[in-house]
Amino acid sequence: MTLQRILLTGAAGRIGTAFYQTCGANYHVRLADRVVEPLVGNLVSDDVVQFDVADLDDCYRVCQDIDTVVHLAGDASPDADFYHSLLESNIKGAYNIFCAAKDQGCRRVVFASRAQAVEGYPLEVQVRADMPVRPKNMYGVTKCFGEALASYFAFTKGLSSIAVRIGNLAEFEAGQDHTARDISAFISERDLVHLLVQCVETPDIQFAIVHGVSNNRFKRLDLVTTRQQLGYAPQDDGFAVLQIGLHD
Repeated sequence: MTLQRILLTGAAGRIGTAFYQTCGANYHVRLADRVVEPLVGNLVSDDVVQFDVADLDDCYRVCQDIDTVVHLAGDASPDADFYHSLLESNIKGAYNIFCAAKDQGCRRVVFASRAQAVEGYPLEVQVRADMPVRPKNMYGVTKCFGEALASYFAFTKGLSSIAVRIGNLAEFEAGQDHTARDISAFISERDLVHLLVQCVETPDIQFAIVHGVSNNRFKRLDLVTTRQQLGYAPQDDGFAVLQIGLHD
């Protein structure tokens, strides 16, 4: 059986590392990042590529002979400056990846969006995937742009695209103090890797926006459609990890 060929952009980051270490043996994985020394030193792969996501030619090169792109590259700071970072990494970079994936014959792009795309909603509002975007900062705006790109390439160009609104990827320990928002938006590495695998493996999806939080007692992002569309079955609960009980 031929292994599916996966491109991980931003592979040296925490999410890419967790994905590759957990299920890299199940695919042929190409690891791509701006700086590849951490990949060569920590991850075992015969397919490690240095590239700049803001360079369209580089994106064409890394997307060649790939089935599914898991696009994790970009500036992940909510405080990032638009002109000095976000424009190149998150706007041009996202367009370059979708364009290259389409032209190189990839079957799907899984785009790492963030909960910041809807963080402008009040905390007492649980956000559904079908609600209008409401970013709270320019970083969130770039993720809204990425989601719109995913829709455009899915419906206009025929490229299957899934945007994953990733919540608060954190390592909680019992007794720690975190805000209600951060706990309700918590997602564990185990649940996030499972969700990304479901995005890669689930057939017959033209376009979807899905939510990436764990099975928290209270959830910032609604999981109903994500469970239905992808068979997502998160195992962790941020409130339980922190050992926060119910109080009268």
